[in-house]
Formats: sequence, C-alpha cells, structure tokens
Amino acid sequence: MRTLRFLVNKLNSWSVLSVIFIVLILSPNIDILIHMFTKPNENWLHIKTYLLKDYIINSAILVVMTGVFCTLAGTIMAWLISAYNFPLRNFFKWALILPLAIPPYIAAYTYNGILDYTGVVQTFLRNDLGIQVNPRYFDIMSIYGAVFIFTMVLFPYVYMITRAFLEKQSASLIENARLLGKNSFEIFIYVILPISRGAILGGATLVALEVLNDYGVAAYFGVQTFSTAIFKTWFALGDIDSALKLAALLMLSVFGIVLLEKILRGRKKYNLTSKVRPIIRKQLKGAQAFLAVFICFVFFSFGFIIPTLQLLQWSILTYEKILNIYFIQLMFNSVWVALVASVLIITISVVIANFSRIEDNWFAKLISKLTLVGYSIPGAVIAIGVILFITQMDHQLQWLYKMIDPNSITLVLGTSIVMLLFAYVIRFLAVGYQSVESGFDKVGKKFFEASRMLGKNVTQTFIQVDYPMLKPAIISGFALTFVDIMKELPLTLILRPYNFDTLATKTYEYANNEMVHEASIASLIIILVSLCAIYLLYKLGDKEKI
Repeated sequence: MRTLRFLVNKLNSWSVLSVIFIVLILSPNIDILIHMFTKPNENWLHIKTYLLKDYIINSAILVVMTGVFCTLAGTIMAWLISAYNFPLRNFFKWALILPLAIPPYIAAYTYNGILDYTGVVQTFLRNDLGIQVNPRYFDIMSIYGAVFIFTMVLFPYVYMITRAFLEKQSASLIENARLLGKNSFEIFIYVILPISRGAILGGATLVALEVLNDYGVAAYFGVQTFSTAIFKTWFALGDIDSALKLAALLMLSVFGIVLLEKILRGRKKYNLTSKVRPIIRKQLKGAQAFLAVFICFVFFSFGFIIPTLQLLQWSILTYEKILNIYFIQLMFNSVWVALVASVLIITISVVIANFSRIEDNWFAKLISKLTLVGYSIPGAVIAIGVILFITQMDHQLQWLYKMIDPNSITLVLGTSIVMLLFAYVIRFLAVGYQSVESGFDKVGKKFFEASRMLGKNVTQTFIQVDYPMLKPAIISGFALTFVDIMKELPLTLILRPYNFDTLATKTYEYANNEMVHEASIASLIIILVSLCAIYLLYKLGDKEKI
C-alpha cells in the first residue's frame, strides 16, 4: 500500500508516459521468456539433440576470440594515442574510430571479394607476379574469417571507451611508477591495465553484444550461430515455437555476459586524492615512432581504407546499372524509417530522462535502467518478441478493425511498418537515452529549480529552459540512433513489410546472391552516412572540451 500510495502521489504526464513506454518496451521480451517453458515440438527436440551444441560452441568462439583480439587492439592503440606523441597522432586519434562506419556484413562480403579467386589479391599474384597459389589459403569463409572481420570493424568500441578514460587519468600515476624504476611496458601492465579494467570490460562487452546480434556475417560465411538458427527456424521451417526457445536461450546468454562483466569489473574503484593533472604525452622518435604509426596504420587500413577503396572500385563498374528509380526508392525507405524511428527514440528518451532527473528516487532509477535492456538483446530476439506481441495485439484489437472496416484483415499492425518501427525503438532506445541523460547531467537541476520557483510547470520549464541547453545532446543521440538504424540488418530482414527494402537489406540480398559488385553503391551510402555522424560527434565532443 505504501508503494502504491507513493506512485499515485508522483503521477504526472512525464511519469505516466515513462511507465507506458517502459511497459511497451519490456512486453515483447517478457513474452519470449514465458514461451521458453512451453511444451517442445519435434523440431525443437531435433535442434536440441543435434544442432544446439554447434550453435553454442560457434557463438562462444566468435564472442571470446573477437573479444580478446578487440581488447588487445583497442587497449594498445588507446594507450599509444593517450600517452605518446608521434607523427600523424592527431589524425589517428579520430581515424581509428572510422571502422565503426563499416557494418560487419559489408566488410565480410568486401573482404571475400578481395581474397577470392577473381579478387584483386589472387589476380595480382597470378598475372603480375606469376605466382600460382592454392586458393584455399585465401579462403576467408570460415569462423576464423568471421573473427577477423569482427575484430577489424569492432575494435573502436574498446579504443574509444579506454582512450576517453585514460585521457582523464593523472600524470602522477605514471610519474610515480617511473620513479620506482618501471619502464613503459611495466607501467602499461601493472598500472594502466588495472585502473582501466572497467573501461576495457565495458568496451569488450559492447563488442560481445554486437557479435551476438550479428546475422549478416555468420549467414554469409556459413557459420551456424544462434542468430542464423533463429532465422532458419523461422523462415525455413516456419516454426515460431522453436524460434522462440532459441531466442530465449540467446537472451539468457546475453544476460549472462552482462552479469559476467559486472563480476569481472568488481567493486574496485580508483580515486585520486591529489589534483588531477592530465597525462603528459611522451615524444616518440626513430624506430619507436615508426612502430606506433605502423600499428595504427595497419588497423586503420584493414578496418576502413582497404574495404572502402574496394567498394569504390566496384561502384565505378556498376553505377550505371544500379543508379535508377528503384535505388532512389531504397534510399528514401532507409532515410524515412531511420528518421521516424530516431525521432521516436529521442522523444521517449527525453521524457524518461527528464522524469528520472525530476523525481530522483528508486522508481525513477529503475525506469532509467530498464531503458538499457533493448540494446543488450540481439535484433533477431527482439524481432521474434515483437512478432509475437504485435500478433497478440492485432487479435485483441480485431473488434476495432471490424468496426472501422468490416472487410479489414486480421493482422493490421503485423503487416505494416509499425512493427518495424516498434522494434527499432526497443533495440536502440539505450543509444539515444545515454546521450540525452548525459546532457541532462551536464545541465544539472539549478536552472530547473529556479524556473519552478518562478511559477513555471515542468513542461514549460523543459521547453523554455532545458531544451535550449540540451540541443547538443539531442543532436548526438539522434545522429547515433539514425546511423545504427540505417545499418541494422536482422530486425529489418525479419520485420519489414512485404516488398519493402532498405539499403541494408538490398546490400545483403545482392551479396547473398553473389552480386557483390552491385552491392557496393548501397554499402558506400551507408558508410558515408556513418562517417558524417562520426564526424559530427567528434566535433561536438571537441566543443564540449573547450
């Protein structure tokens, strides 16, 4: 009764909307967990007996190996950029983020095209150098090739988070270690790694979640994972029950990874008692400077330069065939669904973040934490949950449909774009919310409280006081969600309405049909949009530091 009375006393438009949004976001995922305990059918028994082990092993290999390699690469480069001066350092500081602009499935088919028998590498060896090589040495279509692709395009997650953390650390830590006789390698191992553990694990967790969310790379390379199994069970077998069980297992696996990250991070915190002085970068010269440039250049080249140049070459060969009215329709579809979904996400994020800031109690904090659930759940899982939820809603609203139109079909929402937009909101709400919440944290509450004392209500205060100061955070959140939606593949493949394609789905369709050259222009547009967003966020970040 006390809890109920507390909630009633806190009722206002912001709190009511926040609760409604959270309930809608959680409902599809709860449905999945409930269906995990339904009676299994013959397909599930076959999957459990003969296939489930392979799904688990392959998914684990991808997550663990990619996590290890991304952690090594991202941490080393974050340390180089934060602690040393060397030629092109300022360029690599932001250039090492650019591989995130290339979706993994685009990198996968691009590298396969580069390395296959008719690709540029083998053709150069045969025709220009006269070297005959066994094609199997260049076969990237395996689980280890998938690890390579994921590592090259996902290491910036670890790099960005770790670099941001290291740049705020005090120079006294390194100076004291040097006074104790430690060299640069020992300082990195015994000082930097322990204090950076939280940041490194945070980046590695994002990498693991992205790998589990992937469908394009695993499907194209023929690697049997949970995501590909969900697609196969749903599309090939038409078995929603078995797909739901696979989705539930994948969801539990993701929760396990998040829990493991919390355990590994532990309760250790590093507090500096003295005034913080930023790390003073050491000047590298000679062989050391060359090595630093070489390491950064290798990852930048394999993660961004090489696939982009190859896509540019293919686009020159195919642009006359591809650029037509249908392609313009693809661009329009991609832009407008990303635009609408991003606006919805930012709107919901603003409502929940403002409610959490105003109330600042356990209930508001719970609502705030629940916004993060969707991003930790793979797209294929969300898609299955949304299908189930929207189908149930359609059946519940059938009386309304018949009242409006006696000839109405049963699945009105389930055959519309609403289902796809709903799934986008669930999946990417955390991305927009994190940006908006950080904006509110920087604004603080003193202006809000002053406005309230002058007689303005919460909504008037937000429009007249908070919103103008919140614009950079809103722009950042919008840019991030827009790009993520433009690149999203699993959700769009499963939930798109009939005869509705986007740049991402058409790219995958071309590549899957061995028409990799034709996929290049759509891929380049996705990359270009991502680059613009990354540049915008980089500039906004620089302004905030000034």
